[in-house]
Amino acid sequence: MTEKLSRLEKRFEEIEEKLSAPEVVADMESYKNYMKEYKNLSPIVEKYREYKKALSDISEAEALLKDEDDRDMRELAEEMLVQAKETAESTLQELKVLMLPRDPNDDKNVIIEIRAGAGGEEASLFAAVLYRMYTMYAESAGFKVELLGCNETELGGFKEISFTVEGENAYSRFKYESGVHRVQRVPETEAQGRIQTSTATVAVLPELEDVDFELDMNELEITRHRSAGAGGQHVNKTESAIRIIHIPTGITVDCQDERSQIKNKDKALRIMKSRLADLYNSKKEQEVASERRSQVGTGDRSERIRTYNYPQGRVTDHRIGLTLYSLESFLNGRLDEMIDALTAADRAEKLANS
Repeated sequence: MTEKLSRLEKRFEEIEEKLSAPEVVADMESYKNYMKEYKNLSPIVEKYREYKKALSDISEAEALLKDEDDRDMRELAEEMLVQAKETAESTLQELKVLMLPRDPNDDKNVIIEIRAGAGGEEASLFAAVLYRMYTMYAESAGFKVELLGCNETELGGFKEISFTVEGENAYSRFKYESGVHRVQRVPETEAQGRIQTSTATVAVLPELEDVDFELDMNELEITRHRSAGAGGQHVNKTESAIRIIHIPTGITVDCQDERSQIKNKDKALRIMKSRLADLYNSKKEQEVASERRSQVGTGDRSERIRTYNYPQGRVTDHRIGLTLYSLESFLNGRLDEMIDALTAADRAEKLANS
């Protein structure tokens, strides 16, 4: 591990030099790639240098204890030795976490798809609650949200809605949200005041660049149609909506959010590309996986991952057994405590398996 860390530090120093070279600064693509690698290496190298400093302090303290006869100086050296050993141990543990294989998708933008599940109109209303929750969290975290398409109900719910979240490390913050979300509450449509259980399904897909996944246009059936639902006279009378069907798998994407046919086609292709990549990667993982699925994972979409209980004001994540009694705050986009706990649990499990 020390040998690998030394190589990473050397590489970090090489990149530092390249980033100040005029030819690299002039080449935006090279500069972007080097800067990305620099940012990924920075926390590891900084922690490694802290670790080396702690080891140096240990050696210095041990030398003082060996050669020093003065009582006060020996006591000082003993304190220094204890502190340096504690720092070295804690820093080493942090380095082990930082050295875990990094999810290559962590720094990508994401496409989030929310679909109403069991529960009829109440499930559609819950899907709208989740959409509001995620957009509020994204905006508070400095991410940009763009609506891709939706199928809205008369009461303001969503049968389905898809949107992108753009920003640095967006996928790393949203990837644990994939799965079935369950709500327990008295629906607005319930006259008797009885608690109903409904569900909505969330899919979080990394938005891919052309170099990540190549879309075969010959496998796509692309048609135009008139937009349905609210949107005004223009939207309903022109064939601006786009439907794309991937013939081999039957995956269908509809986009009608924009008045421009070109923009709707672009959005639909972005969603299709991410869905197909997710499908193929899932199949590949299933074929090669011999170890049990991670407890936290990145979301089997048939797995119930979280319950939102309105009467008790709590939200419970079933993967890590964490319950927060701050449902209202959570639904207003304050997700960091839950996301941080999921991230920590995932890292701890990977560290144990390594």
